[in-house]
Amino acid sequence: MMISEKLALCAEQNPSKVITIYNNRETTYAKFYQQAQNLAGYFQAKGYQKDDIIAAYLHNSDYFLVCYYACQIGGFTILPVNNKLTAREIHYIFTHSEAKALIYDERFQTVVEELQETINNMDDLLVVGEKENTLDDVINGPALPVEKKGNRGNDTAVVFYTSGTTGKPKGVMLSASNIEASTRIWIEAMEITSDDRMHIVAPLFHCAASNVFSLPVIYAGGTVIIEEAFSPEQTLQTMEEENVTIFFGVPAMYSILLNTPKMSTLDLSSLRLFTYGAAPMPYELVKKVKALYPNIKVQNLYGQTENSPAATTLKDHYALDKVGSVGEVLPQTEIRVVDEFGEPVPVGEVGEIIVKGPQVMKGYLKNEEATNVALKDGWLYSGDLGRFDEDGLLYIVDRKKDMIIRGGENVYPVEIEEVLYEIPELLEAAIVGVPDKVLGEVPKAYVVLKEGADVEEEAILQFCKKKLATYKLPKEVEFIDSLPRNASGKVLKTSLRNQ
Repeated sequence: MMISEKLALCAEQNPSKVITIYNNRETTYAKFYQQAQNLAGYFQAKGYQKDDIIAAYLHNSDYFLVCYYACQIGGFTILPVNNKLTAREIHYIFTHSEAKALIYDERFQTVVEELQETINNMDDLLVVGEKENTLDDVINGPALPVEKKGNRGNDTAVVFYTSGTTGKPKGVMLSASNIEASTRIWIEAMEITSDDRMHIVAPLFHCAASNVFSLPVIYAGGTVIIEEAFSPEQTLQTMEEENVTIFFGVPAMYSILLNTPKMSTLDLSSLRLFTYGAAPMPYELVKKVKALYPNIKVQNLYGQTENSPAATTLKDHYALDKVGSVGEVLPQTEIRVVDEFGEPVPVGEVGEIIVKGPQVMKGYLKNEEATNVALKDGWLYSGDLGRFDEDGLLYIVDRKKDMIIRGGENVYPVEIEEVLYEIPELLEAAIVGVPDKVLGEVPKAYVVLKEGADVEEEAILQFCKKKLATYKLPKEVEFIDSLPRNASGKVLKTSLRNQ
């Protein structure tokens, strides 16, 4: 059953159940479904055809999800826009995708005005705010007729543009079947039910917050609690007041929350699951979470936009015993670790991770060359380096592009970062390769200190020396105020290298 069909069924069977909560605004399944139908009918009345792309340039809100479902009902493709991008970057995405319409938050008006020439090619603009022709007028107005063409099978349901840390961003095309498959996979992996109340603070324009959490919870008939952005004090307050059952954050969020005094005084008796992704969670961080809340399970989720994202998960029973692992292969999914010729490597050896399953993307929008590089015989070549252990659990060693070759020795930054996170004074750390005249490249550490903490570079290097082989040691340490990150929380190591 496609996600739009399941929404219709939930609205029919449990119309008064709350589907979303945003800024104290509660919306029932029946009302949400009507809002999505109205928007789908509006675009159909405007003459948009199946597979036309509609861009959503929005802050986190319930309306984002209304737009997502409206496109699925009407047979359109939604294009969530990273709202942290510059006008120049958004211009490329709009031009490349040939988006037909734009739904945007009026707080982005300045950027939209910079894009005037670009959006002149669009047939329609809808604003979230106080202006005329607002999204509110459409979705909360009189019921509009809608032909439920619905995205099905290989129809392109959504296009997510990757962060573009290496060159121009690529538009990942996920089909209706991809979305439905990943939704079912995560429901099973996280044991999601209609009783769950999912707390969203990560950006909905990113595939994890949308596809891994919002869609599965709605498919199961649960409730999605949305905040516009992550704010430690507000996030903790919402977690407690709204009886949240599942929370998702990147490791940096957990690091910040654990250093917020309020964290240790919360009543989180409703919370059953802390989930994290986008980056490995250092052992010391996992240990602190487990020590503070022993009755709440911790689960790591691994995947990429190109696989919807769904590849593996490390469940709670392995949280401390298999530190560094991203866990077991998800249902309906195959994973191999292969050499440069695509042949599987022995257990314990490092190779490229490749993924196969119903959640693997259709390809990259208007980029056949990149699609052919990424997809071979149904396998997605992830660009991640990893290894399997004897129990069948997968470990991410690093991105292929982040691996450092120091005088012929392979150095994996994540291994050094794990050691750095053991130093009590450090809040965050990242390792990148920097040029060296003799060795080609060597590791360099960028570190962020906790507030009020003080530690010298020499002390950090001496600590590493006790834990790491000589060739893995950072050549130098640079102290910075914060690590550069993209919207999904991943450290932008390209930015660090460029420094």
